Amino acid sequence: MTLRARLAAGILAIAIVLVAPLVLALHSLEALHQSALGLRNTEFAASLLLGRIRGRTENLRRAEDALLIVHDSASQVRMSTEIAALSAMADSLEGFALDSAALQLGAAIGAVDVAAPREYAAALARRSARADSLSANAVRPAIARIESWTAAAELSLRERTGDRVAAAADAAERAREFSAAVLAFATLLATAIAAWLTRSVSGPVEELEAGMQAVSEGEFGHRLALAPARHDEFGRLAASFATMARQLAELDKLKAEFVSVASHELKTPVNVLLGYLQLLEEGVYGELTDRQLEVCQTLEAQSQAISRLVKQLLDVSRFEAGGGKLEPRAFLLHELLDDLATSFNVLAHQRGVTFIVTSAPHVPREVVWDQDRISEVLGNLLSNAFKFTPRGGRVDLDVDARADHVHMKVHDSGAGIPAAQLPRIFDKFFQADNQVAAATEGTGLGLAIAKNIVEAHRGTITADSTPGMGTTFAITLPIALPQRRTRVGTPPSDRRAIGVVKSSV
Repeated sequence: MTLRARLAAGILAIAIVLVAPLVLALHSLEALHQSALGLRNTEFAASLLLGRIRGRTENLRRAEDALLIVHDSASQVRMSTEIAALSAMADSLEGFALDSAALQLGAAIGAVDVAAPREYAAALARRSARADSLSANAVRPAIARIESWTAAAELSLRERTGDRVAAAADAAERAREFSAAVLAFATLLATAIAAWLTRSVSGPVEELEAGMQAVSEGEFGHRLALAPARHDEFGRLAASFATMARQLAELDKLKAEFVSVASHELKTPVNVLLGYLQLLEEGVYGELTDRQLEVCQTLEAQSQAISRLVKQLLDVSRFEAGGGKLEPRAFLLHELLDDLATSFNVLAHQRGVTFIVTSAPHVPREVVWDQDRISEVLGNLLSNAFKFTPRGGRVDLDVDARADHVHMKVHDSGAGIPAAQLPRIFDKFFQADNQVAAATEGTGLGLAIAKNIVEAHRGTITADSTPGMGTTFAITLPIALPQRRTRVGTPPSDRRAIGVVKSSV
């Protein structure tokens, strides 16, 4: 399955899983809605109807009392109207299934309807005794039965309403619990799908990232755990990675071979020239005149300069080809600083420059670096500092430590570097416009070599400068580098920038 298809399937599955609880919740809500409609259309309607029957019964009693007292036809009409209304309501009440109460209520209303005409006739004929007898023996007992059966119907309706409400509440609680359970299950399932989807994507991405990191550090033989035969985008990326690593390994081999050939082809002629010049100076081929000796010394000095330039060029080429190696080992940091102080104190006295080495109390006693390479870096920076610092100036080497890193700064009070040229000082062959202030001429390769060595130690080197006031180089190195041979010139990708107060030439 391709990555796009996997992502689409995962997102669709998550959507379905999350929508399912909503559908079930809507189904439960629909059931509650139907229960509410049932209560409204039956129990609530029956309750309203019984209330109206109770009101009509009370009106019937009052109309009957008025008939016995006043003996008028208006009371007769009122009684007839109330009886007709009660009969119609009793018929409607039968549709609400109130057991026998509705039937008994209808029978009581029928008894009133039978006795009422005789009571009308007696009352209108002014036969009070007959009317009172019909009222006491027939009409009033029937009205009482209407009230009694109305109360019985209301009691039955309340019990049934209570049962229906309790059932609806139970259904609502069951629906709530069921919806919560389904939602929890859907959430877990969606989380599992999302985790699977994330792992299926992030795992290969992390593997590719680790492979690229290994290649960036010069491990061109690194093999991915991803099979190029996979039928998705990661399979194609794995195949491309394998091809890229193979081609880089071949290129690295060619560059190493070139460096080896160049080393032999360039160093040998220079060494031959130096050898013959020394023989001439020693008079092996005959005595030289003062003029000839001066020429030989000039040629020797230039040949030595060419030799140094060739060595630096070869160092840069090895670094860029990944052929330069670090050999980290544990050593005492203060011994390195003491050696530098001893070596440069002589130069400081010769140049009339103040040279101070400062080490903070909490600087680690022991570090794991390639001592020769770091000594080369600091020596190059200090040489530059003395080269650009005039007589009466000052050069400082400050060493401090924070967390698991050592911070070193080389500061001078020399000519400084123009701000526009500062970003290029680590480029090969670049020399700033302050060369006129230098005591000796450089090649423009020392800082490029220093940067490669520092970055191979998983460190950083930065520079800050103010023209006319001096320059500060700041180096940050981890206290311990893994004790294995490390390629130089392939800086790691996890470098961390540091802040510098000033920077140097």
